[in-house]
Amino acid sequence: MQIQALNIQIGDRIVVYFKNKMQTCTVKYIRIHDQSDITLSVFPGAHYRHSSSGTVRFKSEALVNLANQNLRPTLERMVE
Repeated sequence: MQIQALNIQIGDRIVVYFKNKMQTCTVKYIRIHDQSDITLSVFPGAHYRHSSSGTVRFKSEALVNLANQNLRPTLERMVE
């Protein structure tokens, strides 16, 4: 399923090109810049390790492949 980048939530599992290959990654942190660019802090797999995390960037209108939705929607986005 594809969703707009603006609708991604913390904890969502998305399919992205990360560390030179297509991977299913979990979103840890979201930063929105001027409603036009979105930076996601992601890590591959289900368990967070700082050494394997990184960032991916999207335009807000981009469509992103969603592997599965967040089961814990209580965390909030950080908007700058």
